[in-house]
Amino acid sequence: MNNRTICAGLLALTLLGGSIVAPVAANAQRYEDESHHRQQKKNEWRNIAIGAGALSVLGLLKHDNTLTFAGAAGALYSANRYEQDRRSQARIDRARAAYFSQPYFDRDGEHFTRKTVWRNGHKYYRFVRE
Repeated sequence: MNNRTICAGLLALTLLGGSIVAPVAANAQRYEDESHHRQQKKNEWRNIAIGAGALSVLGLLKHDNTLTFAGAAGALYSANRYEQDRRSQARIDRARAAYFSQPYFDRDGEHFTRKTVWRNGHKYYRFVRE
């Protein structure tokens, strides 16, 4: 066998192995990405609420009703959006936890079992087709 045949075989094996685990990993990755995005949005709304609150305080100090009410309205709206994102993130995290709490699942006639993986001292789970 020449090197070209060996490389082609390894490439085919890698692609086939990746396609077996890809649907499972993609679903888990989706939950993680959504949770991370929701956390970023929460941080943005919190920072906007702080800034709007500071604007409201500035309006109070300068006796400017427009700044006071605009800042207060902005702070209240931002706090509301922060709370919505917090609940949304909790829902996403619960869905991810439910997904990985199962010891196995069946998809398209295939049986997948949860395995524990340790990397750099951290514990991870992944599903492997049996």
